[in-house]
Amino acid sequence: VMKRESFEDPEVASLMNDTFISIKVDREERPDIDSVYMMVCQTMMGRGGWPLTIIMTPDKKPFFAATYIPRESRFGRTGMLDLIPRIKELWTTRPDKIIYTADKITAAVQEMSQQAPGGGLDEATLGLAYQELSGRFDDEHGGFARTPKFPTPHNLLFLVRYWKRTGDEIALEMVETTLQHMRHGGIYDHIGFGFHRYSTDSEWLVPHFEKMLYDQAMLAMAYTEAYQATGKREYAQTAREILLYVLRDMT
Repeated sequence: VMKRESFEDPEVASLMNDTFISIKVDREERPDIDSVYMMVCQTMMGRGGWPLTIIMTPDKKPFFAATYIPRESRFGRTGMLDLIPRIKELWTTRPDKIIYTADKITAAVQEMSQQAPGGGLDEATLGLAYQELSGRFDDEHGGFARTPKFPTPHNLLFLVRYWKRTGDEIALEMVETTLQHMRHGGIYDHIGFGFHRYSTDSEWLVPHFEKMLYDQAMLAMAYTEAYQATGKREYAQTAREILLYVLRDMT
């Protein structure tokens, strides 16, 4: 979407070429580079995602991170046509401010990457993870963010297994609320099956029209484990439809 809306737009391309040395990284070919800059994004934004946009100083220290950036500002998102001139002006008038921010971010990422590996998982750690997810949960529509909203099946799998381990019914309720809203929302392809990558709204209604193999795999697991936990046939049917889509269209 960004390629079509922004990178191929003559006005945006002109601004980018005038302001930056732009580098596009294929995260499938270079997951090592992707992991570094995803850590930067998560450090700065508290969350990650793709497409991933990082802006750095000439000495390659990051000071700005974002995921999807539209061509024009809309729905509370700053667009490329506004963002690039602002960054150019700030670099021209206050480079010291950008360098200070970049140094702080670089130091934080280096500290995170040098931390000693943790020990085994214990009940306290599992409880902290559960509390973190509970605090971010959307009680009305399910999921763990506002917009854009990603399926995050790994969170759902954790909660199913946490419920099985502890008997905490709220954990299973969070899973079911999310799975049901996604299944009946626009993020699910009701004609061809399979899930789109994320929803652009908080209600799972308006999808980002792109389907990823890893999402289908993880979501099929989530619906299967939800069926095993509850016996509800809708979950089993959804898992079958996902796998049918993968075998028919992605292999």
